[in-house]
Amino acid sequence: MHFYPNERVALFVDGANLYATAKALGFDIDYKKLLTMFRTKGHLIRALYYTALAENDEYSSIRPLIDWLDYNGYTMVTKPTKEFTDATGRRKIKGNMDIELTVDAMELADHLDHIVLFSGDGDFRSLVEALQQKGKRVSVVSTLHTQPPMVADELRRQADQFVDLYDLEQQICRDPSGRPQRDAAPRHPSNRPVPAPVPAGPVGQRSDDEDEFEGV
Repeated sequence: MHFYPNERVALFVDGANLYATAKALGFDIDYKKLLTMFRTKGHLIRALYYTALAENDEYSSIRPLIDWLDYNGYTMVTKPTKEFTDATGRRKIKGNMDIELTVDAMELADHLDHIVLFSGDGDFRSLVEALQQKGKRVSVVSTLHTQPPMVADELRRQADQFVDLYDLEQQICRDPSGRPQRDAAPRHPSNRPVPAPVPAGPVGQRSDDEDEFEGV
């Protein structure tokens, strides 16, 4: 990873996409370590984390993570998920945050030198290009070490710098053998609500009732 010491840097984290990427690589992210690492790379202006929440669900499985991130240096951007039934009668839950992330990145761009996008979603290619046209450097964090790769080829090629999450594992992974620390970040569960006591499954995974979550 190449950063200039005096660069004004901001992190834009597509929460569902980053969680799915780390899970595919087989490790859990320590969000405190992640923030600390990027604070050493330049002048970190903002770290924004985007995720959808089940509406009117104060006890969502993702709530502990959101609360922890909010109190530990991250700016949380959330919106309610939307439930609908498709043409086949299958119930789906939609929670895409692409528009919110794109608008924020463009609005903050004039105050930044380097944007770090944690997502492999090819829909962000146009955003990366627009930021580059404003004279900004853009790094994309995802992975090629899965089959298929988690990052869209067009997004990786557009970025000024591609950072493979696989190469960051030793610096930002949670230590599964260590005792839990009081201020340690909780794991990122699924963005879709699952009635207790059934644990949340991976983002995008279909449940037994054939519902689908469209958040990645």
